[in-house]
Amino acid sequence: MRMLCYGDSNTYGYDPRGFFGGRYPKESRWVDILVQRTGWEIRNEGQNGREIPSRPFQYQRAGELLAQSPPDVFAIMLGTNDLLRGYSAVVACSRMEAFLRYLQPKCGQLLLIAPPPMKRGAWVTEESLITESVKLAEAYQSMSQKLGIAFVNAGQWNVELTFDGVHFTDAGHRAFAEGLYAYLTE
Repeated sequence: MRMLCYGDSNTYGYDPRGFFGGRYPKESRWVDILVQRTGWEIRNEGQNGREIPSRPFQYQRAGELLAQSPPDVFAIMLGTNDLLRGYSAVVACSRMEAFLRYLQPKCGQLLLIAPPPMKRGAWVTEESLITESVKLAEAYQSMSQKLGIAFVNAGQWNVELTFDGVHFTDAGHRAFAEGLYAYLTE
């Protein structure tokens, strides 16, 4: 199976523990853990700070990724940065719906992954962010059913977050990989 994982810093494997940030070692990132576990061809298209695409050039770039090597599954996990920048779960979901409608005719199987909800931490100081991150999963689930797109909620996988309340720990990456593996192979 060929899979493209399109996401933000948690897909990229960002490690917030260093002074300048960095990246977890390959053996600690959920995408690479999934590759090791399955032997599948999985492309990591995670990018630090990525929000849900909303501009034509962003849509075009995603379309180009699909055209380079069409995947069997296009897995998308975005929305956390949108919430951190002040968008509500409703607005983030609307942006995601428009993006998914653009992608649907261009690829085979889409998989929408709701990010784990945020927790209190250095980046998450307001309870409203946590509340909106829980609402985002609910909105994504409803919208994906409407569009006929596969959906999974990573909030059900006990993904541990670092001190900032947003990024996965080493153990969080392993839990995420195990949760996604179980979903994909059931």
